Amino acid sequence: MESDNQTASVTKFILLGLSAHPRLEKTFFVLILLMYLVILLGNGVLILVTVSVSRLHTPMYFFLGNLSFLDFCYTTSSVPLILDSFLTPRKTILFSGCAVQMFLSFAMGATECVLLGMMAFDRYVAICNPLRYAVVMSKAVYVPMAASSWAAGSAASMVQTSLAMRLPFCGDNIINHFTCEILAVLKLACADISINVISMGVTNVIFLVVPVLFIFVSYIFILTTILRIPSAEGRKKAFSTCSAHLTVVVIFYGTILFMYGKPKSKDPLGADKQDLSDKLISLFYGVVTPMLNPIIYSLRNKDVKTAVRNLV
Repeated sequence: MESDNQTASVTKFILLGLSAHPRLEKTFFVLILLMYLVILLGNGVLILVTVSVSRLHTPMYFFLGNLSFLDFCYTTSSVPLILDSFLTPRKTILFSGCAVQMFLSFAMGATECVLLGMMAFDRYVAICNPLRYAVVMSKAVYVPMAASSWAAGSAASMVQTSLAMRLPFCGDNIINHFTCEILAVLKLACADISINVISMGVTNVIFLVVPVLFIFVSYIFILTTILRIPSAEGRKKAFSTCSAHLTVVVIFYGTILFMYGKPKSKDPLGADKQDLSDKLISLFYGVVTPMLNPIIYSLRNKDVKTAVRNLV
């Protein structure tokens, strides 16, 4: 009962954002706003062309449309809150609002991890087993694959969010972040979070390690197959069909590994600088990557560029 009362007493959290660096707030407000507009435009156009252009009704573009919709939802769940934090020092967010924002951002991130693995499998079948591609990647297969990505990400987020929000929070409700990032929230709990840590570790293995290994193995087979193609033109054409996906994978997972894998500083001054760098890296992960995805796919894909020109 005591823990329940302590939890119920916390009605809101305070998001610090960049309030300790007021000179950066106005600059970053303009930058993030411009990037968000590019995200909405770029991903909106990709969603439009993948839905409206019949020539793009294939597994690869179906997954691409899902990725664009995912980035659209992910940034919309967090960027408006980030922009507001630049304008409002010590931005407050209700306990329930924090839970919703945490659920959405975690769900979108976990879903993207799985979806990128599904896209790697699609490219593997297309290049390594082209004669069986239409059978293996039929609509009865790729639609459930995408749906399972969303379901798995949502289920994992529901578990992590529920575990985090059931913890007692005793007094300190200041989140040193732009949003209700789950690791930042867990730091405020005044109870044993070992279950959360174990659960988060298992989730990271399932949604980070397993997809990365799957993508890595898939591309080993893909590159091996490409190198066996006798003509240089054939190798170039084959590689171009998966180069955009590979670029997105490197940016996405590279940012995550850099964000969570770098050592923590024990020096107070170094810790302050590290907090700032962690926030800026999270901005890159949450804003720059979704902005780059449609640019990468449109620049490297003739079909998408043609479809966009026809729409315009």
